[in-house]
Amino acid sequence: MLSLLLFQTAPLSGSGAEELDRCIARMSQGDTDALGRLYELTHGAVFGYALSLIRDAHEAEDIAQETFVKAHLSAGAYRSEGKPTAWLMRIARNLALDRMRSAKRTVTMSPEDWMEQFADRPDFSRSDAETLAELMEVLRDDEREIVSLHALTGLKHREIAALMNLALPTVLSKYNRALKKMRASLEGGKNG
Repeated sequence: MLSLLLFQTAPLSGSGAEELDRCIARMSQGDTDALGRLYELTHGAVFGYALSLIRDAHEAEDIAQETFVKAHLSAGAYRSEGKPTAWLMRIARNLALDRMRSAKRTVTMSPEDWMEQFADRPDFSRSDAETLAELMEVLRDDEREIVSLHALTGLKHREIAALMNLALPTVLSKYNRALKKMRASLEGGKNG
């Protein structure tokens, strides 16, 4: 189960992205029901991404809430390019980075934090949470962010590159290096 979680994604594209675009357009006209729908569709991904960055469940929930408030306030400035998830993740990332800069700290995520993130997944066990927490710790912050964006939010590598202001080959290289580190750690090898 854990390998499926780490290495497969469920990108929100096609009609899902179109629905998010419609929600944002309706939000720009003051439709609070659209904000509720956007929250319903994306809260898990936004929270998961914030959690992977800030590594504290309570702080991540605060960032997720702030993300939706900021999205609601900024909806009028949003220009649809078919990438509403990337827009939301950029807001979450900026808020998380601001919070980390002001706190000047990082915290290790516990298995409980991971269990909370995947509480709606009946196939995600306590053992999976412990393994995931250990695997994510072998990664550098930038690698952890790239893996989380790809695995938790389903963003494509080129979208991650744009979000993080990195070249696509850099993102691909860091992602592949992160996967190798996690696999080596799973196999009991050294995390190089």
